[in-house]
Amino acid sequence: MLKGIDPILTPELLMHLCAMGHGEWVAVVDANFTAHYLAKGKPVVELPGLSLERVSRAVLSVFPLAEDVPHPVGYMQVSHSPAGHTTPAQAAVVRLAEQNGVAAHQVEAIERFAFYERLDTASLIVKTGEGTAYGNALFCKGVILLS
Repeated sequence: MLKGIDPILTPELLMHLCAMGHGEWVAVVDANFTAHYLAKGKPVVELPGLSLERVSRAVLSVFPLAEDVPHPVGYMQVSHSPAGHTTPAQAAVVRLAEQNGVAAHQVEAIERFAFYERLDTASLIVKTGEGTAYGNALFCKGVILLS
């Protein structure tokens, strides 16, 4: 255990998040996501039984979001849904982004197959126990300035 660290952040997950540099992406995905297949050898950390919101909140507690990209946060858009539609899990991701200094217009709805393609640029996949469909998000790591 570490003081001040969210207890769901396992040593394995902290190691991968810490090793990432600015501009790298982490995917936080739902329980039905084909994480291991799409990872193509990248690490997959599993946190079963936890929601997209809970895991995203924990990740963002130690992970700064990029300020130098237009959309540092994205979520998988529900197929055939109108623009602006979000599920409760996706709305939670938008709220978390806003709480971490990202404006709502900087959170991108990503078409399902485009989301799969974006995984090629992700360094890490965190598979949650999120049970709702389209409960998938991407976060781009920002810079941590040391004095």
